[in-house]
Amino acid sequence: MEDDERQLEAEGEAQDSTEEYRKMMNYSLIKHCDMNEEMRVETLEVVVTALEKCPNHHENAAKLIKDTMDKKFGGGWDAIVGEGYGFSISSHAKHLLFLYYGGTLAVLLYKAS
Repeated sequence: MEDDERQLEAEGEAQDSTEEYRKMMNYSLIKHCDMNEEMRVETLEVVVTALEKCPNHHENAAKLIKDTMDKKFGGGWDAIVGEGYGFSISSHAKHLLFLYYGGTLAVLLYKAS
């Protein structure tokens, strides 16, 4: 009987740690950003909102991010959302954001020059 209780307790602790890990991975990890503070905060809100609205549709999320950024900060923005890609770009100074969201999902957002 005690072994069963210990096993249930261990399973409960494992489930709690998994839930904590998932919550932690829902935060964005900014790898590079040269935007000013105000633009960075607004851009991060746009990106997170788009990813929450389109969790399994990276193309739709990228389009939503691009359209919103074009409206807020003028045209010329490009957004790339996905996993396992590399890049080499030219962009306007102070208009680049690269982050990871949810662990492995990468978002690259920049204003093309």
